[in-house]
Amino acid sequence: MRDEGLAGLSLRGLARRAGISTPTVYAYFDSKNAIYEAMFCAAATQFADRMAEPYQGQGPRELLVAGALRFSEFCTSDPERYQLLFQRSIHRFQPSPQSYAPAVRALDGARDVLARNGITQARHLDLWTALITGLVDQQVSNDPGGLRLSPPGPSAAARAPRRPYAVTLPSP
Repeated sequence: MRDEGLAGLSLRGLARRAGISTPTVYAYFDSKNAIYEAMFCAAATQFADRMAEPYQGQGPRELLVAGALRFSEFCTSDPERYQLLFQRSIHRFQPSPQSYAPAVRALDGARDVLARNGITQARHLDLWTALITGLVDQQVSNDPGGLRLSPPGPSAAARAPRRPYAVTLPSP
C-alpha cells in the first residue's frame, strides 16, 4: 500500500503479498471498506494511545506545545496513516462509530489541554485542530520526510520509526 497509496489498495494485490488466494481474503474481510475499517481502527487506537502517553512534568503551555509536536511526529512518521485518519481521501469510506471512538478520545484529550490553558470554547478547539492539522498537512504534502515541525535534536525518523499497521485478523 505504501507504493500505491491508500486508494490503490486491491484485494488481489493484498492476497498476492500475503501469499493467499483472493477468495481467502474474503474469508476475513467482506469488502475493501472492511479492510479500511480495520486499518482505521488500528491507526486511531495507535493515535489515541500515543496522544494519551504522559508528558513529563510540564505546565499547561508547555503541554500544549508538546502535544502539538507529538501529534506532528505521529502524523509525519507515517503519511499513509495520516491520510487515512485525517484526510478522508477514500471514496465512500466512513469509519464506524466504534472505529472512530479512539479518535474522539484523543480529541477529548486535546480539549482538556486547551482548557488547562483557559481555552474552553468549541470554536477555539476547531481553530486549534485546523491549525495543527493544517501545519502537518503542509509538511506531509510539501516536504515529506522534512523536519520543519520537529523540535531540535535527533531526526523525526529516529524518534518515531515507521511501523506497519497492526491489524489482527479474526478467525474466518
